[in-house]
Amino acid sequence: MRFLLVLIFIVVPIVELALLIQVGQTIGVWWTIALLIADSILGAMLMRSQGRAVWRRFNVALQDARPPAREVLDGVLVIFGGALLLTPGFISDFLGLLLLLPPTRAVVRRILVHRFADRMIASATRGATVGFGPPPGRAGTRPGDVEGTAVDVDTDGLPRGSR
Repeated sequence: MRFLLVLIFIVVPIVELALLIQVGQTIGVWWTIALLIADSILGAMLMRSQGRAVWRRFNVALQDARPPAREVLDGVLVIFGGALLLTPGFISDFLGLLLLLPPTRAVVRRILVHRFADRMIASATRGATVGFGPPPGRAGTRPGDVEGTAVDVDTDGLPRGSR
């Protein structure tokens, strides 16, 4: 984890600065600044359109009464992609573009789901068993074990609205 933080906060900005200097020396300072401004504007426009598309799919998922897990993850990726595109630098712009374009975002989403699926399932299972049986992590228990009894409920005697 420490290596990842060093990479994100020290190495990436140094590489971004080196690349900006190289591009500035090649095409000129003003063209480099213009390119970064145009890149940010186009990124904001792309983030807006992709954000709206993800929001529409989120609402459709809710209307269809299905969990909007894919749509939520897409929304998070669009937000991160937009933030990276608004950050000055060509490497962050490239990564942001990868997160904003639907085909590459799907690939990133699949990688994230594959990488973190075990953690997500364990968290969901642990959350679903709160209050049932022994606490999670005790010897002899597994996430998902539920203790209790099922009871049939007679709905004939209930008022119509509460069935």
